[in-house]
Amino acid sequence: MSLFIASAHAQAEGAPAPGGEMFQIFFLVGLFALFYFIAIRPQRKRQKEHQQMVAALEKGNEVVTSSGILGKVTALDDNYMVLNVANNVEMKFQRVHVHAVLPKGTLKSIG
Repeated sequence: MSLFIASAHAQAEGAPAPGGEMFQIFFLVGLFALFYFIAIRPQRKRQKEHQQMVAALEKGNEVVTSSGILGKVTALDDNYMVLNVANNVEMKFQRVHVHAVLPKGTLKSIG
């Protein structure tokens, strides 16, 4: 076995293949493009949809917050909203913490 290793070290180093640096550049550009379409673009799309949903909130909408609290919007401000979560129980939240707008009548059907 040592015979083969000794001969491998004794060989002269060959010249690198031409055009290798262009392959590396295209590989990095391709990797960035793949990352953009897999991670960055879908996240920006979700952010835009969420901003539109928050901007379209109206008084009377039934919503669920990011913490899981269900309620009906009773008042809106530029940054805050007041939710009626039970009889005579109102809570104030930031508008950005709305997770989803529920269809009308959802709170009554849940009970």
